[in-house]
Amino acid sequence: MHKPFRFGVSGGALTDPHDVVALAVRAEALGYDSVAISDHLDDGCAPLVALTAAAAATDRIRLATLVLANDFRNPAVLAKELATLDVFSGGRLEWGIGAGWKVTDYEKTGIALDRPGLRIERLTEAIEIVNRCFADDEFSYTGAHYRIDGLDGRPKPVQQPRPPLMIAGGGPRVLGLAGREADIVGINLSLAAGTMDAAAGASGAPTRTDAKIDAIRHGAGERFAELELQTRIHMVLPTDDRRALIESMAPGFDLTPDEAAEMPHVLVGTVDEMCADIERWRDRWGISYVTWSADAIDTMAPVVERLAGR
Repeated sequence: MHKPFRFGVSGGALTDPHDVVALAVRAEALGYDSVAISDHLDDGCAPLVALTAAAAATDRIRLATLVLANDFRNPAVLAKELATLDVFSGGRLEWGIGAGWKVTDYEKTGIALDRPGLRIERLTEAIEIVNRCFADDEFSYTGAHYRIDGLDGRPKPVQQPRPPLMIAGGGPRVLGLAGREADIVGINLSLAAGTMDAAAGASGAPTRTDAKIDAIRHGAGERFAELELQTRIHMVLPTDDRRALIESMAPGFDLTPDEAAEMPHVLVGTVDEMCADIERWRDRWGISYVTWSADAIDTMAPVVERLAGR
């Protein structure tokens, strides 16, 4: 059985915290389910602080980190910050986390960009520690990458046993981890090169998305039906001539026009055509949670009005 549609808007490119608050207020008024902030070391706002400000200005909308880079924070410190935000917001947090990918984030800060497997190992341990902080009054943990000694994990989040966890990624190993551990799985383009390029675009092809779903399913096993699957839309292109625009756009993704028309990371066409695409994604892949950038908030409001909760 399909999950109902939910829609989010991402303010990761916004540089003024006041604009993040205004985005959250506007998104709530338009019926969006979540407002999200990404986690990069550029001129965007810090996600947890920005979402706290957004929480203070809103009543209903959920607050999503899309997604935190695990390497930037100690997981015990992160757990305290997440739980505090969940309490402050009255239980509206969705904590998304990934292994980190953007080369410039690491280069500019001197943080070591280790091989993907090592970063995913750290991510796996970090998720266990955050979950323990949410659940246990006092615990110790010794792993290959982190050590906790008698930590009292407080405050506790409002949402129990934890706020919904999103793990996002584009490769089979991290998607398998997401299948095992997450409540929400973010299906990304493959960003193994550490940058958004044509190779990343090509990884959004329908057959490669099929393979991503298979990786999630393999990791999840019997719990696959419980998962909520999410996609991040990188381009929203309203037009009355869908085919012509897709044909001009496809080479930039290193895809054929037919592949570009079906990839679940771009929406092109009229409102009717975009709604039909989103419904097809759910029928084929089970994707029911769709997020796009702040600059499309009003353009896509008719889609939200038509599909949200259905």
